[in-house]
Amino acid sequence: MSRPVRAAVVVGLVVAAWALIALPARATRGARLTADEPQYLLSALSLAEDRDLAIDDELDAERYRDFHELPLPVQTQVRADGHEVSPHDPLLPVVLAVPMGLGGWAAAKATLAVLAGGLAGLLVWTAHRRFAVPVGAAALTVLAFGLTAPLTAYATQVYPELPAALAVTIAIAGLTGRRAPRNLVPAGLALAALPWLGVKYVPVAAVLAAVALAVLARERRLRAAFGLVAGLAVTGVGYLVAHRLLYGGWTVYAAGDHFTGGELTVMGTHPDRIGRSQRLAGLLLDRGFGLAAWMPGYLLAVPALAVLARRRPPGWVLLVAPLAAGWATATWVALTMHGWWWPGRQVVVVVPCLVLAVAWWAARSRVVRSLVAATAAFGIVAWTWLVVEVLTGRRTLIVDFEQTANPLYRAWRAVLPDYRHPSVDDWVLQAVWLAVLAVAAVVAVRSARSPSPPQPAPPRPREPVPA
Repeated sequence: MSRPVRAAVVVGLVVAAWALIALPARATRGARLTADEPQYLLSALSLAEDRDLAIDDELDAERYRDFHELPLPVQTQVRADGHEVSPHDPLLPVVLAVPMGLGGWAAAKATLAVLAGGLAGLLVWTAHRRFAVPVGAAALTVLAFGLTAPLTAYATQVYPELPAALAVTIAIAGLTGRRAPRNLVPAGLALAALPWLGVKYVPVAAVLAAVALAVLARERRLRAAFGLVAGLAVTGVGYLVAHRLLYGGWTVYAAGDHFTGGELTVMGTHPDRIGRSQRLAGLLLDRGFGLAAWMPGYLLAVPALAVLARRRPPGWVLLVAPLAAGWATATWVALTMHGWWWPGRQVVVVVPCLVLAVAWWAARSRVVRSLVAATAAFGIVAWTWLVVEVLTGRRTLIVDFEQTANPLYRAWRAVLPDYRHPSVDDWVLQAVWLAVLAVAAVVAVRSARSPSPPQPAPPRPREPVPA
């Protein structure tokens, strides 16, 4: 086993084991799981026992009581055939069906922790083999983000976010390799899987597919490009037909009782796109639901992306393009940035792009690696403190996590803006942070122009990668 593979396996095992610590955490006072989580588990249970997605019998029998003691909020509407289908895409229940059938909610959550370990290991391998990041820097960066929220939070929360992030990473790893079937086929399958995990991932999948086609066309790999288009077209038609048959509409939202005004009302009945633009910064900076609130290392992604765009290493577009698509979806399409879930849910799918960008930058600077380690320490303490509070019954993971007694988090949140109830002070804080991040990006780009001290270079990937 090569050193990169050993590192990937070790990092994956550490991340998976760490995630399992939070497995018993309660989401609310009356439930281990909340919001959409019970719906996914009931669908998985129905697949395991009845071989279908109809959950009306599970609802009638209150099969959710093991993980949701309180009455379950209604999300489904009765179809013409008398059955009820959960308004959530079916791939996550398919993945969890066997563990749910064998070991219940605990086995289902443990499966997600294993997937988190797989994601971490693949990120280490991809950073090294596809972006020439030394193994040590790759392992450090992936551990820093894999052991902190939101990745470690969604490693046991029953949402499609973590599997979607894994699918995006598989696509990036495959598309930045040699354009051979052994790389293109897994990448194509990952792209096809994203809509089945959630229709909200279609923009990310579409952008990745567009970049892949552009690269294949430039290389005159027309046969491979045609194969990719044909494969995605077939899966796309299958998606639409299956949804018409299973859910009665073009998306799963046709089966939900909340969307009586039509499937598109999932984005809001009268969405204020201009007002939602504040999420461009809020998804990162919000004191409760921003990525940086629980792991300040995400702030490093801004200068890292600036340097990445300046240097344009092979494969850089496959990090920037899906990140832009995912961030735009979370900004202008998603109903809310805040919700009945752990912070960062709307952008977890593209967090691997941020991790790989920071790892690539960290490989070129000892200072950046030190910052990654320092911010990781903060993030690990923040998550550990909260999990201990939850496991000892003083807090819940979803309802009151912002009331944690952790003095580090409480001090840090005081300098971050509040986007739920913004005041003049919050807009001033936003302006200050945007200025700081802009200066950091400029300094990072200027430093990148200067010759850096020689460093031991990792073995270059054997496979050519796209520009």
